[in-house]
Amino acid sequence: MDVRLEGVTKSFHGVTVLRGVDLALRAGEVHALVGENGAGKSTLLKVLAGVHKPDSGRIVVGDREVSFAGPHDALASGITTIHQEFALLEHRSVAENVFLGREPVRRGRVDRRAMEEGTRRLLDSLGVATIDPAVAVARLPVAQRQVVEIVKALSADAAVLAMDEPTAALAEHEVELLYALVGKLCERGVAVLYVSHRMREVFDLSRRITVLKDGAFVATSPTGDVTPDELVRLMVGRPVHARYPERGRGAGDVRLALRSAGNDRVRDLDFEVRAGEVVGLAGLQGSGRSATARAIWGVEPFTRGSVEVDGVPVRLDRPRAAVRAGIGHVTEDRKGEGLALRQSVEDNALLVRRAALRGAAARRSSDLARLLRSVALTERVPHREVRHLSGGNQQKVVLAKWLAVEPRVLIADEPTRGVDVGAKQAVHRLLRDLADRGMAVLLISSELPELIGMSDRLLVMHEGAVAGELPAGASEEAVMRLATGHEPGGTA
Repeated sequence: MDVRLEGVTKSFHGVTVLRGVDLALRAGEVHALVGENGAGKSTLLKVLAGVHKPDSGRIVVGDREVSFAGPHDALASGITTIHQEFALLEHRSVAENVFLGREPVRRGRVDRRAMEEGTRRLLDSLGVATIDPAVAVARLPVAQRQVVEIVKALSADAAVLAMDEPTAALAEHEVELLYALVGKLCERGVAVLYVSHRMREVFDLSRRITVLKDGAFVATSPTGDVTPDELVRLMVGRPVHARYPERGRGAGDVRLALRSAGNDRVRDLDFEVRAGEVVGLAGLQGSGRSATARAIWGVEPFTRGSVEVDGVPVRLDRPRAAVRAGIGHVTEDRKGEGLALRQSVEDNALLVRRAALRGAAARRSSDLARLLRSVALTERVPHREVRHLSGGNQQKVVLAKWLAVEPRVLIADEPTRGVDVGAKQAVHRLLRDLADRGMAVLLISSELPELIGMSDRLLVMHEGAVAGELPAGASEEAVMRLATGHEPGGTA
């Protein structure tokens, strides 16, 4: 079924967030929707899903103009949206989630057997036979929860499926499963609207791409007629000379050293990060990347081996000890662990300084403006609650929080997850600038192009240990061979 949005405009409290946007979705086709944070993508998705009613313009489903009073009307028209944060009941079974609100009834009672059999048929049709329809969603990994969301949409006979950042929480190898599922959806004639900041996915999956900027329609182009650099230029409105900053000019003294360090999740970690370096830590989900970061940070401390900062052994048994040793940690869960969302920009930016330091250093906040400028945070709203900022600006606040205590080592775990192209480039420039000023940066990312483009060296983990080291500019194939255990040792 084809769906068209024509001249859609939407304002909130006098602020126009969509300006005459056109979008045409075709049955059996993946259509990518891209743009910076604040471009209007989420609002357009909510108009399509019936959450917001457009101020002007029209929605045409098939050959019929429609007006949605709410999400139920959109669902009745065959339009389903899978949001970045899943709408699943974790303590109910897969089948109960799939048929939620539409449970089959037999003799006055919910027919659980029919639900589970129906769910099994849908799973089989997608080639995913490993998920038990009777298991609680809470026991599933993130990638399988994404599958449940897709099956839930199919069970409702979705003709249009909008997916908002569907791989934001997936590891590299789990993305392949999503690719396969999207292909099967298209084979069934489903029109897929795919919203993503990840250029590789946009070009791998889509047949056409629509660009939004500042709430306005910029262009729709066949995917094969535009290059990644041209697409970024359309999104940000300026030329793109280089995707990643120029690498550093050389490493200095050893800032962070792990000597045979390990615990229940990682083992025999022997590596160094020097002043002036960005060292990438690669690996599949569960390989030990984030567990290594959490151990250095003192959340799940090392139980054997040793850690040195600037040549001095340190005991990192809690985060406060890591801060005092000169280590900062940008966590992979920005909203859950990195920020106090209902507190102000100022409170968040000075949170670590006030909590971990004492005396005048903890109380000093007169340089807040300089601190925010250093992370290219241009909004002059230090008293605004962080939850109201875009994802990119939230991440800049997280970085400002660590710059406030001037760490010698910065662990950056998924620092650009869920942020737009412009904000991603700003974070990249900041990390490189910090390294150039003498900081040691340990970068963790699920995006291999980001790791390869940013890192001076790459350490690749497999099953809780470092499988090998690769030089700057190593190929994705070389990284994946180590990450999957097919090429032990690597090259220095």
